[in-house]
Amino acid sequence: MRGRRQGLAAAMLAHQGHPYVTTTSFQELGVAEPLRRALIERSYTSPTPIQAQAIPPVLAGRDILGIAQTGTGKTAAFSLPLLQRLAEGGGQRPRPGAPLALILAPTRELAGQIADSIRDYGRHLGLRHTVIFGGVGQGSQVRALERGVHVLVATPGRLLDLIEQRYVRLSDVRILVLDEADRMFDMGFLRDLRKIVRLVPPQRQSLLFSATMPADIARLAEEVLRDPMRIEISPSNPTVDRVEQRVHFVDAARKRALLANLLEDPSLERVIVFTRTKHGANRVAEQLDRSGVRAEAIHGNKSQNARQRALDCFRKGQARVLVATDVAARGIDVVGVTHVINYEIPNEAESYVHRIGRTARAGAEGVAVSFCDPSERGYLRSIERMTGCALAVAETRMEALPVDPARGRREQPRHVKSFAPRGHSGPSRGAPRRSGRPV
Repeated sequence: MRGRRQGLAAAMLAHQGHPYVTTTSFQELGVAEPLRRALIERSYTSPTPIQAQAIPPVLAGRDILGIAQTGTGKTAAFSLPLLQRLAEGGGQRPRPGAPLALILAPTRELAGQIADSIRDYGRHLGLRHTVIFGGVGQGSQVRALERGVHVLVATPGRLLDLIEQRYVRLSDVRILVLDEADRMFDMGFLRDLRKIVRLVPPQRQSLLFSATMPADIARLAEEVLRDPMRIEISPSNPTVDRVEQRVHFVDAARKRALLANLLEDPSLERVIVFTRTKHGANRVAEQLDRSGVRAEAIHGNKSQNARQRALDCFRKGQARVLVATDVAARGIDVVGVTHVINYEIPNEAESYVHRIGRTARAGAEGVAVSFCDPSERGYLRSIERMTGCALAVAETRMEALPVDPARGRREQPRHVKSFAPRGHSGPSRGAPRRSGRPV
């Protein structure tokens, strides 16, 4: 079996120059029958490119540096082989508070989703797992750890808290996973990550996944990984190919009216609206609720229970709109998001890619709409430089949009072309042109 895995790993290496070459089944990747059965129960039949390239070398015991944008299936790429290696590890029973595998994630939501995947994929293996994060009481988390778990999913802050209280020991960890490493760096967790890594045995398998590879993350990878296989799943255009992208040039005081107009279209069935600030997310959600559109806000100031309730309402269709900030939304995987609306354009171009990746998941198509006011033109140019093409311009007649009373009447009505950036007189040659899609 081990020789077969190594052969598959070598075969995958030969495909590294062709990141979308994939095998046809999980069985061909060496995934064990109990895991394949769980995948079938979840209606997963074919591996994604990141899964096809990562699973064989992880099964063979290699360290991995995985670079892939959001929505590519990274969670299954590391959790399936991780579970299989633990199940085939001779039946080692975890000691209380001493997990055999540790998965670190930047946010509570992503940690919870990874834990859900571990539960679903490993349902026929008899392995125990738990998830720990801040914002909630630690009592139930401590009790789960005391029973002993094979897999611990954690956010860095709560993990260090429980380590200091001596509820967790990392001396038995055989597999370490750092997921969304660039976001953990953005959130200020780099020092915490280094503390945690020093507590894990040096003889381990390490997997690091990141959507981007800034210099600090590259240095962290050098510290954590040993002779890693680098797997990069990134098309020449880093935006999601199946997302139709549009921009409305609109004064800031008329964004509220424009959002209301767009939401009159029933084809915007399940929508995530992004703002840059927590206050902005609350304000937009409250305005939508007052206008009769059920909306929930999710951001870092909300308690974990409130964030989970908001996500559940959105996932079940009880709320049509989820208004989110970048940090809170990273890693949220909700099926059937038809539209992403950038109410405020992000000031980091990479965040734009992560935002629009919330739609067009699981093979579906989606639409991303950006509202650009004069102060955001520089952000838009940065996004277009990174993606390599200009966003198609949607017609916006601001004289028909009332000014938001909360913002005053400082801006005079004008036509979009009066302040559209140079080169944006209409859809660009490189921008998508699909007819009949709502924008």
